[in-house]
Amino acid sequence: MRKFLSVLLAMAMVLSLTVTGFAIEDTATTRAPEVMTEEATMAGKTVILHTNDVHGAIEGYAYITALKADYEAKGAEVILVDAGDYSQGEVYVSDTKGLDAVEMMNVTGYDVVTLGNHEFDYGYAQLKENMTKADFKILCANVYGEDGIPIFDANYTYTTKSGVKVGFFGMETPETQTKTNPALIKGLKFDADLKAVAEKQVAALKDADVVICLAHLGVDAESEPYRSTDFYAAVKGIDFIIDGHSHTVMTKGEKNEPIQSTGTAFANIGVIVIDDATKKIESNSLYEIKEDTAKDATVAAAATVIVDRVNNEYGIKFATSKVELNGAKAPNGNRDVETNNGDLITDAMLWKVLQNKDGLTVNEDHVVAITNGGGIRAAIAKGDVTKKDINTVLPFGNTVAVVYVTGEQLLEALEASTFSTPTAVGGFPQVSGINFTIHTGKAYDKNDTTYPESTYYGPKTINRVVINSVNGKEFKANEVYAVVTNNFCAAGGDTYYAFKAASAQFDTGIPLDEAVMEYVTKELKGVIGEQYAAPQGRISYFNPFKDVKTTSWYFNYMIHLYEAGVISGTSATTYAPNDTLTWAAALKLLLVSNGDLKAADATGADWSKNTIAKAAELGLVAADLDGAKAISRLEFCQVAAKLNKLAESKTESKFTDCADGYVMALVDAKVIDGMTATTFEPDASLTRAQIAKIIYQLNLIEK
Repeated sequence: MRKFLSVLLAMAMVLSLTVTGFAIEDTATTRAPEVMTEEATMAGKTVILHTNDVHGAIEGYAYITALKADYEAKGAEVILVDAGDYSQGEVYVSDTKGLDAVEMMNVTGYDVVTLGNHEFDYGYAQLKENMTKADFKILCANVYGEDGIPIFDANYTYTTKSGVKVGFFGMETPETQTKTNPALIKGLKFDADLKAVAEKQVAALKDADVVICLAHLGVDAESEPYRSTDFYAAVKGIDFIIDGHSHTVMTKGEKNEPIQSTGTAFANIGVIVIDDATKKIESNSLYEIKEDTAKDATVAAAATVIVDRVNNEYGIKFATSKVELNGAKAPNGNRDVETNNGDLITDAMLWKVLQNKDGLTVNEDHVVAITNGGGIRAAIAKGDVTKKDINTVLPFGNTVAVVYVTGEQLLEALEASTFSTPTAVGGFPQVSGINFTIHTGKAYDKNDTTYPESTYYGPKTINRVVINSVNGKEFKANEVYAVVTNNFCAAGGDTYYAFKAASAQFDTGIPLDEAVMEYVTKELKGVIGEQYAAPQGRISYFNPFKDVKTTSWYFNYMIHLYEAGVISGTSATTYAPNDTLTWAAALKLLLVSNGDLKAADATGADWSKNTIAKAAELGLVAADLDGAKAISRLEFCQVAAKLNKLAESKTESKFTDCADGYVMALVDAKVIDGMTATTFEPDASLTRAQIAKIIYQLNLIEK
């Protein structure tokens, strides 16, 4: 290792004489390090610079090295730390199974790091081997080996030259047990009792002046109750959390929690300043990386060595794409909708397995393909397509596997993997050979306990997913289907425990990226054409209305209320989102959704009369109210706030045209917002689209 590192550094020093920056950048605009920070002096300060979710963007290490040098030149002592997911993502680190990431962090001079879920992608044995090469401290308090002991140190106290003791401990998301191939982490225990683990670490660091958790937890809704915000609320004694996992850019939590995250791939560098005299954190901020941000020439040159090597190996064109393939996460990405990228990949998987039909025990019309949307990591642009492009889209080294499941198990897998849809989830299924519909307006009926060794809950009943057809034929729940998937999902990764529990399965050993390349080369004749210009309609959201798009801002609110029987269309096929509402119509929706009016009393010839009478009984309106009059946004807010027993808010209004206390009470409760940032338009009529959102949000208020 040391020989390798020495060679790398030697090469970097040589290259630094002729290469002034990253290979892919114009170095003419590089700023001098002395103007990176605005402070004239940082004497008497300790600065923690931090990163998270670098995901192989190795060229960014030159930025943080230069920033460190700048702070040191101004008198500060600098500590470099990372919150995980540095070993996977770009081919520049996956090519060596994470080793080049470790080498680049050595060259950069990191002091303390924790593990992300993607550090385990190459298996625990490879992780251990990589970390023997690390010159930095590795912390992880809640992942244990078979002996019940943490696989790396749980905590570490860094004592600065000025005597400030900074206590660090590392926390890994329990989601790792299903976000990494379970077969590769067999024998490891990921402790989900984060509170108990953290309290032990805080106690162990009782002599530290500042206690910082290096957390790979994130703030995604999917990760609840293991989010950094949940974690901070449960544990006392943590001064600051440096977070990763969700790729969030934030300097504080939603409730002003001391949590900071930089995003991903060096979009920012985190900065935490400790005053050496008071031994307290005095500020935290994000340093945004721009095109002209200063770089360290030696580190940039070391990155260039790796980039050039990989590009030479992976940069040869093998195909052309006439379309752009969607690489987004969400919204309208691989984790919440069908994408053309998902169609291409699953078509390739299915095609590859069907090349040897003799290896299957079911008929071809019972063979389908599913891959998890979270495994699709990048887009493919129009033009030349290289091995690097495919490897960047599919960086995990997964292989093609086949699982045999009943129709019931297939339904379970689809139901579980869309449990949060339309909210994004990594397990979201991209498919080939299956046509199915998701009823997003219906609540996911989850089991009381999670799947074994998982943070996900299986479905108690199947009520959100309907399989319309399989390869154009009728789906049958009692028949056996062969599902072509990746070995990660076959092992129960993400939400796919149903695949792990399959009656039979086998791994073809064919790398997934190679299957895709072969499909493009042989079946598509080297051209990804117009057939993949758009998603092919394999996955749909339930939507009975021709005048509503599933991408409309109000769709999720409307369809939820529709499937709950609260709201209906103006006809069987129209919703009329822009139509305005009368008093009677608005009150009917409000009272029915709140349980104050029976749906039966809100229909028939007397529905308006019954609605007004009930509203008057509750003291919301006068008994002689003309229900046919249009209701304004202000009037509805006043009635809705009173019904939900919300007092008039004394919060200063942010609107220039409305200061009503009931309106502000609903704003405080996140039920409603303005038409613009500064206007509410209180006298405007309320539309059917608007009321769908308001009533949906009202139902989220704790009564």
